[in-house]
Amino acid sequence: MKMTTAEPVNAAGPTTTGPMTTTGPVTTTGPRTPNPRSGALPAAANPASAIPSGDGIRSADGTPSSPGIPSATQAAPASPLPAPRRTTGSGRAEGEAEGEAEPVGPDGKGQSAGARPGRAGGEPDGSADATTAAPHDPCAHGFLPERPPVRSLIGTWTRLDAMARAAAIAPDREAAVALVERAHRADELAALRQRVSRLSLRNAEAAAMRIAVIAVSCGWCGLDPQAPAARQVADEAFLDLWAAIAHRIDHDQFVALPTLALHNWAPERKPRRHIPIDQLARTEALVPIVRWAPEGQPLSRLDRLMLAATRLEAHGIWLFRLAETLAGRSPDDSSTPTALRRLVRVQHALRAQLLAEAADLSAAPATPQQRAVLGALAGQGALEPPVLQAADAVLGIGARRMREGRRQLLRRHLPAQHRAWLSAMDRHCAPVRTLAHRGGPDAAVYREAQESLIALRRTYTALVQAAARPTAAPLTKAA
Repeated sequence: MKMTTAEPVNAAGPTTTGPMTTTGPVTTTGPRTPNPRSGALPAAANPASAIPSGDGIRSADGTPSSPGIPSATQAAPASPLPAPRRTTGSGRAEGEAEGEAEPVGPDGKGQSAGARPGRAGGEPDGSADATTAAPHDPCAHGFLPERPPVRSLIGTWTRLDAMARAAAIAPDREAAVALVERAHRADELAALRQRVSRLSLRNAEAAAMRIAVIAVSCGWCGLDPQAPAARQVADEAFLDLWAAIAHRIDHDQFVALPTLALHNWAPERKPRRHIPIDQLARTEALVPIVRWAPEGQPLSRLDRLMLAATRLEAHGIWLFRLAETLAGRSPDDSSTPTALRRLVRVQHALRAQLLAEAADLSAAPATPQQRAVLGALAGQGALEPPVLQAADAVLGIGARRMREGRRQLLRRHLPAQHRAWLSAMDRHCAPVRTLAHRGGPDAAVYREAQESLIALRRTYTALVQAAARPTAAPLTKAA
């Protein structure tokens, strides 16, 4: 009698002792790739027009489109560009709003603060190679920084943070200079100078904003930190720190409005989710990081002017996209007058934004020191908003109303990548500017765009004058 035992059950299925054959095609369950012959593209690669829609321009089906720029209380329209990479989780959104982000290690996992390179002794992140950064795309967020500015520095750099806040509220230039000299005697400036190379590019830009605040408070905004003559006027240790920061961010002339305004703001409350930075600056109430008015007191005119310049850049994102649309277009192209009409509406909306800021700015307090800061910046041509320079590159107002040297003088306060983009727009929009010498309806639209830019410049100039005048005076719409 034979005894049999039960065979073990194979969880993976029956096994075969011979070769396996299939009777049908092998199918996979992975993601399908688009067929290039079918003409279908992925959603992120599907080209879309960068022209914002506006009243008076009808779509292909004859229905009017929506206005070009939403108000501050409206949600921003969907961007025609591929959506930026979003993060999930309330913790990550709050961290980005605070100017902090969880670093990523080589294996793709998050790193703790103690395991990060360059964080020894509580220092900021180690220096990042600027050449590895993604190229700047003004169509994504204009000339605003890619991420919200850093609210507060850490480690040894808290000394620079405190010095900038104290210099901004100093009663006069002598008091601000005394703060710098006191930091020099305490060897604080030398200690910061030794740590500049450890700064990440984002933290270096935050330090540059604080350096700019100190420089204009002391009356040194027109100095070259590397010039021998500057050492006869300003503190040597501060000039060394200034020059080191300028070298780290690769921008010598950063003491101007683009740094003082676009890197000196934060949302008043933390957003509940991650949103694009231009939408954040448009829809959220903004507060300055370094206040020109003491804590607990209302914002000064200088504070409100800088925040108004930031909101102007956020609302001007459509102007950058229209500039890209007009680049390389022929003046005889049917889309050229359409883009120019939308450019007119964008510039009218920007002017309305400035007029809305005028009442609060005129009613804000101002001190003689703050008016001196504004006068010094205006004397150096350092109060020109980047969005107006972008419109000038498209329409050529600067080349006609001011010499080319004056235009380059204004652009020197922008980073190198922004100056390169403006120079490219000068070249690529040259065919469109030939409409200035023509007649007909297309040329009339071009001249209307020029006139709207001139009116926008005058309104901004009136806003600066309202901030600098000793007595409150409302800005009229006839400005």
